[in-house]
Amino acid sequence: MKSTQSDPTVQPVPASVVEQVDAADITLSNPKRAVIALGSNLGNRLETLQGAIDALEDTPGVRVKAVSPVYETEPWGVDPGSQPSYFNAVVMLKTTLPPASLLERAHAVEEAFHRVREERWGARTLDVDIVAYADVVSDDPVLTLPHPRAHERAFVLAPWHDVDPEAQLPGAGAVADLLTAVGREGVLARADLELRLPE
Repeated sequence: MKSTQSDPTVQPVPASVVEQVDAADITLSNPKRAVIALGSNLGNRLETLQGAIDALEDTPGVRVKAVSPVYETEPWGVDPGSQPSYFNAVVMLKTTLPPASLLERAHAVEEAFHRVREERWGARTLDVDIVAYADVVSDDPVLTLPHPRAHERAFVLAPWHDVDPEAQLPGAGAVADLLTAVGREGVLARADLELRLPE
């Protein structure tokens, strides 16, 4: 008798059972797609973004399905050179959390990484923004969906387009078209940097 058979915990799970579990996961929990934008311009920016991705994956009811390439962008609305540049990325989630709960988690992840005191207005260790949640369109002031400025931000549209070329921004149209309209000026793809999917 093989040792694997004597220990039932190490027996492979039959494919039919896996399929049933997957089907149940889809039908029972009914996960929704969500798009999250991440940004950091203080401290170890790449490490912070990876830590945020890992923290999202560790959230019950959240699974990180895709992670975009890293982009480096100049801060908005401040004098050139007055702040460090941002690293930006977009992650695609499947989640059973409602939007309000996902927002609470996004804020909690931000708080967990606010280790560096802000020395200048606007610089931050971490931004976690919900860009879109399924096809929800809502003007709730607490959480406007989709993000009210996503359509004009290349640092959101470029990484989102990389990870999902067919993406649609609810109420605004194809991400590819929005990106073409905005242009890629000031948004630099950092091929030398990589964020990984949580294991």
